Amino acid sequence: MSVTILGIESSCDDTAAVMRWRGAKQYCRGSEVHKLYGGVVPEVASRAHQANIVPVIEIALQKACVSKADIDAVAFTRGPGLIGSLTVGVSFAKAFALSRNIPLIEVNHLQAHILAHLRKHQSLHSHFFALPCRADIHRLCW
Repeated sequence: MSVTILGIESSCDDTAAVMRWRGAKQYCRGSEVHKLYGGVVPEVASRAHQANIVPVIEIALQKACVSKADIDAVAFTRGPGLIGSLTVGVSFAKAFALSRNIPLIEVNHLQAHILAHLRKHQSLHSHFFALPCRADIHRLCW
């Protein structure tokens, strides 16, 4: 069975959307405006997410050749991250899932980094790690 998940990452300065669980297609748009300040400015990042989230998701859907109706669930970064940026992503994810009556999957940003690395080395998982993440996320990851 193929599960199609829309993943929304908005924890800092880049807005990203990933389609499909296996063989993911990703589109990401960062904000060049941060170069003006020499680093990420939280309010600027939040506004960039507001401007980028809809176009980024539309492009991710197009690149993956997937329609909104094909989405089975929405995964989104719950934290940690910049509160304003996260609020944009969480709000969009909740609205999208509610409008389609599909499940939401909260993702911890730091755990996702660990899982992404371990997924490349699945033998490490079975020998050393009993990850403290929700059972449904763990099942999807492995």
